[in-house]
Amino acid sequence: MHDIRLLRDQLDHLREGMRRRGKLAELAPVLDRAEVLERERRAAITELEAQQARRNKLTQDVAQKRKAGEEASSLIAEGRTIGEAIAALEQRRNEAEAAVQHMLYELPNITLAEVPEGDESHNTVIKTWGEPRGDGDTLVPHWEKGATLGMLDLPRGAKISGSGFIVYRGVGAKLVRALMNMMLELHTEEHGYDEAWVPLVVNRVSMTGTGQLPKFEDDMYRVPDEDLFLIPTAEVPITNLYRDEILDASALPMGLCGYSACFRREAGSAGKDTRGLLRVHQFDKVELVRYATAENAREQLELLTRHAETVLERLELPYRRVLLAAGDTGFSSAMTYDLEVFAPAVGKWLEVSSCSLFADFQARRANIRYRTAPGEKPRFVHTLNGSALAFSRIIASLLEHHQQADGSVRIPEALQPWLGRAVLR
Repeated sequence: MHDIRLLRDQLDHLREGMRRRGKLAELAPVLDRAEVLERERRAAITELEAQQARRNKLTQDVAQKRKAGEEASSLIAEGRTIGEAIAALEQRRNEAEAAVQHMLYELPNITLAEVPEGDESHNTVIKTWGEPRGDGDTLVPHWEKGATLGMLDLPRGAKISGSGFIVYRGVGAKLVRALMNMMLELHTEEHGYDEAWVPLVVNRVSMTGTGQLPKFEDDMYRVPDEDLFLIPTAEVPITNLYRDEILDASALPMGLCGYSACFRREAGSAGKDTRGLLRVHQFDKVELVRYATAENAREQLELLTRHAETVLERLELPYRRVLLAAGDTGFSSAMTYDLEVFAPAVGKWLEVSSCSLFADFQARRANIRYRTAPGEKPRFVHTLNGSALAFSRIIASLLEHHQQADGSVRIPEALQPWLGRAVLR
């Protein structure tokens, strides 16, 4: 959420931020209405303060007349009228504040200046690692290879839950556990993250705090009777751990990580990359979350992204780091790197991680602050997160990239201790 002072003092900056995202035409009516409402709110406050001062003066006058034994009924009647006016002005102010707040929830974050303008065609590959296989036409796609190896049971997943739900069996189930353990051990023991095992359902306040609501409610699985949501990512519960709290500056930067199953309806995505493990409604993921200050947040994005890249390198999967253009950057993000692995039999680069810096956008929603010294005014933290990594597409790439001529699949050395074998056949 944006600081309301942007509406008061930097509206042109806010409009420019929406223009860089390609959203100005769509959001101009929201900005115009928010500007009007903010003027009405401020006018109501000015008039309210004047009426309150007038009422205070009347109260003093009434007290003086009573002390002198004089008639004060007319002043008392005037005070009642002023009280009614004050109540009406307070309602006007509150309604305007609520409306402005609602509109601020509809506005995406302003991207950093280094983020290129434009849509996804302006995304920039800024780093590559490894060499993608060029023999994809001779490889078996991951959904067929996984079925042959007894790892994937896609038909029964669809039978018991619907399309987009996966059953891993045998060594496939063990592979999921191996990836989880490998990633968590790496991030906690080598990268210094504090692990959290979090709930898979959260309340509306938590979803609003990280920016999923109100805009993306249609993409979420909801438990309506209790107004709870299945989490789309562990980012939501982990980021909200310190909601409505004030941290000491000495605790920053802070790194938290956690595994979770993730649930996304993917509304409107019918027909898009639906084969195998490419687009599913439930998947597993290890998430990294960092709290930072405005001064070190940008360097923390590089650190977090590097931590995610380390997993890909240990899995020996060719990848590329892509800086997303403003029009392709997520709603809450100020800057995002996507990490993509290559699945040769599919012939596609698959996003397996989005590493994002949110500045204070999420922290304003969730009221996560820190204090530099006793008595100092608290400041909003700057939040970051990234997948490290999402399992389903990693498994797809492992089955294709490490496929061997005899039909077996080689297991990278770093994963072997967790899986207990060097080859799948």
